[in-house]
Amino acid sequence: MRVERPRLERAGDAAALAARLRGLAPSGGVVAEQVGEILARVRDEGDAAVLELTRQLDLDGDDPRALTVDPAALDAAREGLEPDVAASLAVTIANVGEVAAAALHEDREVELAAGQRVLLREVPVRRAAVYVPGGRAPYPSSVVMGVVTARVAGVEEVAVCSPPGAGGEVDPLVLAASALAGAVRVHRIGGAQAVAALAFGTESVPAVDVIAGPGNLWVTEAKRQVFGTVGIDGLAGPSDLFALLTDGADPEWAALDLLAQAEHGPATVVAAASPDGALLGGVAAALERLGAQRPTADPAAVVLVETADLEAALALAEAFAPEHLSLAGGGAEALAPRVRAAGCVLVGTGSATAFGDYVAGSNHVLPTGGAARFSSGLGPAVFRRRVSEVRVPPDAAAALAPPGAALARAEGFVLHAESMEARMRENRRP
Repeated sequence: MRVERPRLERAGDAAALAARLRGLAPSGGVVAEQVGEILARVRDEGDAAVLELTRQLDLDGDDPRALTVDPAALDAAREGLEPDVAASLAVTIANVGEVAAAALHEDREVELAAGQRVLLREVPVRRAAVYVPGGRAPYPSSVVMGVVTARVAGVEEVAVCSPPGAGGEVDPLVLAASALAGAVRVHRIGGAQAVAALAFGTESVPAVDVIAGPGNLWVTEAKRQVFGTVGIDGLAGPSDLFALLTDGADPEWAALDLLAQAEHGPATVVAAASPDGALLGGVAAALERLGAQRPTADPAAVVLVETADLEAALALAEAFAPEHLSLAGGGAEALAPRVRAAGCVLVGTGSATAFGDYVAGSNHVLPTGGAARFSSGLGPAVFRRRVSEVRVPPDAAAALAPPGAALARAEGFVLHAESMEARMRENRRP
């Protein structure tokens, strides 16, 4: 593990250093053409293409099972959970559900000066799917984050898609979490072909309205290409953590947080900043000691930035726009309200990032790659649409038609103008 110790003298130089930090994540390569070919095959050939691609890309053998898991297998996986894991999933489901419910908006009607009324009404999409990665490990927590949030949003049919592993089966932990969270079905499909099947529909896979959840480069590119046919939550890239350490932060806990985030893979970007050089030295020593004992953490580099002051440290955090921002030490509470660009802010020395990944109640599907400048974490809004209901009574029509018609004619839409002016006639119709 390489530990870098740059110094940031001025807040004005934060953007350049943030770009350097972003450059630590290795390029994923270009797969747009290959993904486009996969999408076209699945759109044209349906199940046959998905089965063949699954055999080629996801299985060691050549015996792909049916694309949808038997519901009895979900029940069996749920019943086979270890008691402590079952209890942990129950806590996570309850907390994520409660926080998601707090993000729902009530319908609201606005009456305007001329007398027209506009009702802002939120409605859920009918079908959604949550992609759950395979590969390094099973991710039942990602099942919960996606499925529970969609169900709280009011989606009736929530499916899970996850690549098959050994023997052509989805991991039992993913199946159990899907059953507990309320998924109606689980598909044994991974990669770009999974996104294609969910977007276009096949004989075995109903098309959905929204696809959410993280995935690899192929999944992300597939989501990019099907956006517009379906809605998506965002485009996930390598994970990252930025820790802003103030007086009183625990260097060993900070090191553990950085190493824990690095468990997401070698492309993970982990960094910390503080005006306290001695504190960063303590973090560096803890990283060397703890990292040698924990082989699951293997970041390309850990960057510890000594800054001229807290303002420069905050400027660097904002320029980096991290997926996770940890504020630790005595200055954490004062800094928290000033943060504008972060997927999730963990406030206080005890608020380990890992709590947010699992049981705190916040959602761990978050914007990466600096997208926290303009994007939010997964919430009910991803699975809901706002519909405007407009009611224009006769008096309001009479008041609004003249300015509306003038604007329509200015844009060259004569019939728009006439349509509004027709409502002004004395012989009004109901």
